[in-house]
Amino acid sequence: MVKSVMVTYALWAIGGPWGLHHFYLGRDSHALLWMLTLGGFGFGWVREFIRIPAYVGEANRYADNERKRPPRVPPPLSPVRFAGQVCVGIYFGTVALIGLKSLSFFYLIVLPLCVGAGVHLVSSVGQQTSDLQKTLATCLITSPIFYGSTLSLLPISLAASVTAVQHRRFKTEQTRAHMQELGPRLYRLGLAWLAFSAPLGYCVFHNTTATLYYLSDCVAALLDVFWFLPWLRSVLEYILLMPYRILCALTGGGYYEETWRRVFEILLREYTDGEKEALRILSLGTEATLEEITRSYRELAKTWHPDHNPGKEAETMFVKIQEAYEVLMRRHRPHRFK
Repeated sequence: MVKSVMVTYALWAIGGPWGLHHFYLGRDSHALLWMLTLGGFGFGWVREFIRIPAYVGEANRYADNERKRPPRVPPPLSPVRFAGQVCVGIYFGTVALIGLKSLSFFYLIVLPLCVGAGVHLVSSVGQQTSDLQKTLATCLITSPIFYGSTLSLLPISLAASVTAVQHRRFKTEQTRAHMQELGPRLYRLGLAWLAFSAPLGYCVFHNTTATLYYLSDCVAALLDVFWFLPWLRSVLEYILLMPYRILCALTGGGYYEETWRRVFEILLREYTDGEKEALRILSLGTEATLEEITRSYRELAKTWHPDHNPGKEAETMFVKIQEAYEVLMRRHRPHRFK
């Protein structure tokens, strides 16, 4: 079926960040990439305004798989695609660090496989692809060199991207024909999206407190950069805190401290495992108030202070009490934004 430029533009405007127009054109890898990155973090979706006619023409040229065979020469090298491979590889690795870090052999197996999957996804956009096995093998070989390093994502992604470029090729006729079947296409996209989002979603909701504080600290750090431009800082703060303002409005109040407190009481209702352990150390229940936490901390700190109880056991317990108190204070501290 011949694809229409007008229909593609309409789908781009309606569901572009989720890859709806790419799904219409049969570019499933591109659609999945847009689903997982919200349109290439927004920049790719905007850039496609001038690229859509070329995408439609490409889809129509390769519509008849029996008459059109893929060229034997490799596809042309694209700096944009290479940069995308590196960025998405790092992005997939970052998501793995957030949601899967607790798994065994994470840095040796899980992390490189996730980075390689991100690189291969970008390399498979459009009518070309690369060698998945060689890309993943490169990641597995590179990963031990930078084992445990916070900067390991960059060299792993770079090595995988170079390998993907070296082994780039056009997709075969069999692959193109298989991609035209609607049922399997939807199944593969749904399965891939679930595999990507499930670990991240579990980690985010299982560690709600830490996640919210981390996000608030990121917003604070970003706004502090613009201290010399108060008007720009105010605009950015209004935009970045819009989700909080909506939640605040839903709780029935204005944008003031008491309302923020009510929002956080709703969102931070569940304790993380670390906070439960801190409550146990301080001999408190899950319903303990800030005053009760402070009182229990002072009593236990006085009891186990090394000056009153010399010995290794007392010193260890005193340190645990201090750490438990700090963990619970991070949960109960007032939010820094109104």
